Amino acid sequence: MSPADVLKLVKEQKVAIIDLKFMDFPGMWQHFSIPVEELTVDSFEEGFGFDGSSIRGWQPINASDMLVLPDPATARIDPFMEVPTLSLICDIVDPITKEPYS
Repeated sequence: MSPADVLKLVKEQKVAIIDLKFMDFPGMWQHFSIPVEELTVDSFEEGFGFDGSSIRGWQPINASDMLVLPDPATARIDPFMEVPTLSLICDIVDPITKEPYS
């Protein structure tokens, strides 16, 4: 699925919330949600910022900026949410170098 396909799905399904998911180092799912209006084709390359210091074992507070890059191939409508929600699994990258975080 391409980013354009994801946006088409969002429109067709009247999605209101985008749930961005990723795994932490111990293997626990983490996530945060954004309003659907924030998701654009560019979001799949530019990502969304988040505070890496809030995830156990990731970043100190003075270097906590991180990016999640949604993977359009993982787009699924969440069947358990009352409000129409699209789930996207994301990669974590350094916000400056865009190198994968590991």
